Amino acid sequence: MSTDKASTKPQKTATVENTEAAAAAVTAVDPRLLVREQGLAGYLDEFKRKMRAGELGSIPVVVGLIVICVVFQSLNSAFLSAENLSNITITMVGTGMISVGIVFVLLLGEIDLSVGSVSGAASALAAVLAVNQGWPEWLAVLAAIAGGAAFGALHGFFFAVLGAPAFAVTLAGLLFWLGFMLQTLGENGTINLDSDGLIGQLTTYHFSDIAAAYGLAAVVTAVFFLTGFLGNRRREAAGVPSRPMSDLVLRTVLLAVVSFAAAFMYNQYKGLPLATVIFLVFLVATDFLLRRTSYGRKVFALGGSVEASRRAGINVTAIRISVFAISGGFAAMGGLFLASKIASANQSAGAGDLLMNAIAAAVIGGTSLFGGRGRTWNALLGVMVIVSIQYGLQLESIAEPVKYMITAAVLLTTVVIDSVTRKTQKTAGRA
Repeated sequence: MSTDKASTKPQKTATVENTEAAAAAVTAVDPRLLVREQGLAGYLDEFKRKMRAGELGSIPVVVGLIVICVVFQSLNSAFLSAENLSNITITMVGTGMISVGIVFVLLLGEIDLSVGSVSGAASALAAVLAVNQGWPEWLAVLAAIAGGAAFGALHGFFFAVLGAPAFAVTLAGLLFWLGFMLQTLGENGTINLDSDGLIGQLTTYHFSDIAAAYGLAAVVTAVFFLTGFLGNRRREAAGVPSRPMSDLVLRTVLLAVVSFAAAFMYNQYKGLPLATVIFLVFLVATDFLLRRTSYGRKVFALGGSVEASRRAGINVTAIRISVFAISGGFAAMGGLFLASKIASANQSAGAGDLLMNAIAAAVIGGTSLFGGRGRTWNALLGVMVIVSIQYGLQLESIAEPVKYMITAAVLLTTVVIDSVTRKTQKTAGRA
């Protein structure tokens, strides 16, 4: 009898200890998660912590954009005019689309040098099918995008399955698809597109009704608020710290100011550009894919550590092939917008500084060259910097060589900042 009592005593003690440990485990919440409940003071402390740890995020590029606007507006009052800003947002779509695909590849810590040639090959394929073969333009566009994705998947196969370096594979792709484009275009080397057709209107069509721009701004603002509000409700129901209502309202107001200011600007010229709407839709979709789906988490995991991802059960080969297919598909879409801009597909498509600008846009926007860090919105910020500089220098009639040197200086500065940031994070124990 005494033995039974003695044996039950430790069990009760162990039960109490386990209960206390479980309670401690429940209450031990990452302090960073509590920032949302601390309001403005919490975010200020978090901002200071990130600065000390070298987590600069998009701050440098946003500051850079403000400086660019101030400098060029002081040099020429036409820089911030509705016409110039509208033209900038249309011109940046072609390169921006290609840069979105580059972001996916950079998240893996790899590079795709073929996107310029793939964009040219896709535009040539669409032009031949629509003009020479008489296909409906929408079908030619789909075929060109599918072709670009197939080209990218082929690169991914050589890289992921056969183990060839991505640099060498995509460099070979750059040359191959350039030859493919020249062969497809034929002896004339140029195929003119119908400016009133589907491809032609990608960069020329504007929603002239002022309700379109203001309506889009209202929808974007409302969706942002509802998404945040419903997200907070789910967090509260799960017992997870959520963003205070005052913070959500402040963010919504700031977004509304930016959105309606942009809508007002567009309505001062020709209206809301179709190209800008399409670009924003793809940015939102790809951002959701990367941040809210298991596929996106796998891409980030692969960029962090290939071996750890493999041991976690991630199909490394499939993810790598899919990422290069996405890069090829977005290169094709970018090529169609670039062809629309000049209403033709010609031998110069995908050449020049297109590849450099697409990669630079992703890096300048904040995507790390070392993998594992970045967002598709970085492509928007980066391409805005590049195209704004180009338009600003064009207004000042600056020579082309100087444009290249200035863009190179901006890219080098961004890469240096990225490298210094990584070193700072390692020092702070966060890399």
